[in-house]
Amino acid sequence: LRDWSSDVCSSDLQPLPAALLNLFKRGSPLTLDRDEHLATIEAIHSGLAGLNYISNEQIATAVFLAYHLDKPVLIEGPPGVGKTELAKSVADMLGISCIRLQCYEGLDESKAIYEWKYGKQLLYTQVLKETLGEILDGAKGLTESVAKLHEFGDVFFSEEFLEPRPLMKALKEEAGCVLLIDEVDKSDHEFESLLLEMLSDYQLSIPEIGTIKANPDRKPLVFLTSNNTREISDALKRRCLHLYIPFPDADLESQIVQARVPEVPAELRRQLVTFIQALREMDLKKVPAISETIDWAKALILLHTESLDADLVKQTLNVILKFQEDIESVTGEVQMLTNKALKGS
Repeated sequence: LRDWSSDVCSSDLQPLPAALLNLFKRGSPLTLDRDEHLATIEAIHSGLAGLNYISNEQIATAVFLAYHLDKPVLIEGPPGVGKTELAKSVADMLGISCIRLQCYEGLDESKAIYEWKYGKQLLYTQVLKETLGEILDGAKGLTESVAKLHEFGDVFFSEEFLEPRPLMKALKEEAGCVLLIDEVDKSDHEFESLLLEMLSDYQLSIPEIGTIKANPDRKPLVFLTSNNTREISDALKRRCLHLYIPFPDADLESQIVQARVPEVPAELRRQLVTFIQALREMDLKKVPAISETIDWAKALILLHTESLDADLVKQTLNVILKFQEDIESVTGEVQMLTNKALKGS
């Protein structure tokens, strides 16, 4: 086809089906271009749904604006509602890599941006020492010797000796990528300051080398997540679009369970979602999130469950509740909660 199509003019191609014409024009196999995936809010919504990530209008809009405005997205919300999964799903939808930086207390530039390959530098120093006579051969006096040594100074602190970490790796991805800065609220305020240049200009300044910039046509799509364990600085928030993902309502949660665990019968799905929704209204140390709902659905399938009953719920409370005091608080209410979930069956 490639040889044949190069010998005919565009007018000869007019009778061909539009789909085949588009294939020639794209010069690409049967995959959508990255821009097409993000062309509209509806395209993003359907693309994520195709990967079993059930989004809503706010989520799809945030992704659309982040791409077209070249702005990072700060995603806040309780743990387990799909913040991290959103970034991973967007990367899968676009067919690009997802580079993840997991934040923690004490995280610094050597783990987030770059560090020098000290072993390689020491080896280079040893080689330089052994060949010093050859390098200085012909030099007369201290001035000429120093001048010759200066010729090798830039090599010692060059990209050859640089070990890129997630932030720098994201900038150096020529084809673009999704950069996930996960749980940024667990890092220190000082680390937030390191992010500001990256988030505003998509570049990083390395004192010994200079400024490293992202490909202007394929800047990384940046997602930051926060569980709201502390307040994020105003400087960081100003550089980002804001998206809050709360716990889903019953209808949305049912759609998520159906997408993630399609084996669950409709009636059992309705019961377990109703039970989880009721649990979230209780005063618990940690209420179950979507991730726990999905785990519970999988557990019920493994146990060949057709309908909830109080004894089964008590046996599997440890799947959806992560603190013993919560399990003890709920155990006395299991019968009432189960009856509520079974109503309307």
